[in-house]
Amino acid sequence: MSDPRITSSIFTRGAVDLSTLRGPAPASSRPGTPPQGGPSNGAPAAGGDTAIVDVTEATIQSDVLERSMAMPVVVFFGAAGFPESDEFAPVLERLNAEGGGSWVLARVDVQENPRIAQMFRVQGIPMVYAVVGGQPVDAFSGVVPEAQLRQWLQAVLKAGGVTVAEPEDPRLDEADDALMSGDLDAAEQAYRKILADAPADAAATAGLAQVGVARRVAAADPATALAAAESAPDDVAAQLLAADIEVLSGLAEQAYSRLVGLVRRTAGEDRETVRQHLVSLFSIAGPDDPAVASARRALASALF
Repeated sequence: MSDPRITSSIFTRGAVDLSTLRGPAPASSRPGTPPQGGPSNGAPAAGGDTAIVDVTEATIQSDVLERSMAMPVVVFFGAAGFPESDEFAPVLERLNAEGGGSWVLARVDVQENPRIAQMFRVQGIPMVYAVVGGQPVDAFSGVVPEAQLRQWLQAVLKAGGVTVAEPEDPRLDEADDALMSGDLDAAEQAYRKILADAPADAAATAGLAQVGVARRVAAADPATALAAAESAPDDVAAQLLAADIEVLSGLAEQAYSRLVGLVRRTAGEDRETVRQHLVSLFSIAGPDDPAVASARRALASALF
């Protein structure tokens, strides 16, 4: 699933009408069994800065509608004993703890609260709704990768007017550690796994590009390679290797200039090889780097 979100048009068609939840709570409502063993009757679950409540018909107005007027509420529909539900709930709980109280996780056991599930048109579990300002703004069903879930939560927080720093992906730290220790195979595998979940992850893209550079220069003697490039300015392989060495030596601008000049002097497949190599080096620094912006303009001039 490339995007866990359901289009917002589901809400404009009247699929979820939360107005029926307003007003006095039913006195006969029976507290539900929390999906993950937490407290019932809408009481906050223990966990430091976490904001987790277990919702019933008696508490949905206060714990979902009223709370959503102050901060985003993520409503999780699940049930104990269902593997996907049991697998996904702890992920949401951990991310809620990381959020430090910036959003509320409202857990609904669909077996104990079928009417709430019916109101939200829940067709299967797990299912997750985001409620902001008393209205549902987004939803998805099933289990999604954590990287996508983090992006979805950031969008929900933005919709709720909350600005928080996104925690670092621990998988990225592991990948970086593998790269720094020279375990290039492990680093590549880790970066590719992150990119499989989040193809636009700039840090993982940069890390994977660094793995490529490290592999290409592993057997080279820097002084010899640079001297060879100096004596053969039109040797594509020699120039690419020299550029890799310069990037690893902190001379990225020099490397960019070297390859832009080579683009000007080449044509056909050689030119495309050099262009692609240069673009891969850009990804290490990132698009906001001033040197990259300058080199991109120079590259465009060289190509056109």
